[in-house]
Amino acid sequence: MFDTVIWATDGSETAAQALPHAVDLAGEGNGTLIVAHVRELIVGKGGGYPVYADEPDLRERLQEQVDELRSRGIDAKFEHRTCLSGRVGSTIAEIAKEANADVIVVGTHGHTRLGQLLIGSVTQQLLHLGTCPVLAIPTTGVAAAL
Repeated sequence: MFDTVIWATDGSETAAQALPHAVDLAGEGNGTLIVAHVRELIVGKGGGYPVYADEPDLRERLQEQVDELRSRGIDAKFEHRTCLSGRVGSTIAEIAKEANADVIVVGTHGHTRLGQLLIGSVTQQLLHLGTCPVLAIPTTGVAAAL
């Protein structure tokens, strides 16, 4: 269906719910699915030690998912990057631009507009950057309520 699909994941269950949609859009063997994960570096004030907002085994789990997708005949690739806090959306947009992606598929927590203002949203950043279309998949609870 699409030549290149980006599935942006943070390893959460919400992101995992978007994977089947990304696979469908990639066409089960016809397109390329790029699994994109951006590890966020949070730097403390006053020269504190940097902290990664990521669990230690997440990269390994995502690589295993990519390997499983490949075993199903899907042309899947893993793109892992690190960025400073607050730049996850722009880093995913860079990955999409470099790959000449047709669409970015993301899971969304379904936060309210006020919640997005307070905590930020990678999906919201991607929508504003406009490098390619973004398909935001709501969580099951939100989708059932629609």
